[in-house]
Amino acid sequence: MINWNDFEKVEMRIGTILEVHDFPEALKPAYQLRIDFGPVIGILKSSAQITQRYTKEDLVDRQIMAVVNFPKKQIGRFMSECLVMGAVGEAGDIVLLAPDFKVENGLRIG
Repeated sequence: MINWNDFEKVEMRIGTILEVHDFPEALKPAYQLRIDFGPVIGILKSSAQITQRYTKEDLVDRQIMAVVNFPKKQIGRFMSECLVMGAVGEAGDIVLLAPDFKVENGLRIG
């Protein structure tokens, strides 16, 4: 179990996907994403294994939830700067977590 203070350390924010690129160097099928988290946080990059359910065209301009305060992670020659959040099915397919309505980029999840 974690306490409330532990939960508050995880900074989950809303962002809009600006660009999606194939990531052929990844060990598992993935995309490289550029995500806008608003003027305070800015644009961050992420690698996401979401190719089973989403095409690149499905993702551009889509709002998502992500953790923005993990340390950066080197994935091959790509530096991932945030963790896109999704529900993982038994087959490993991921369904992105997203707001029901368009909201301001950078809003904190709490």
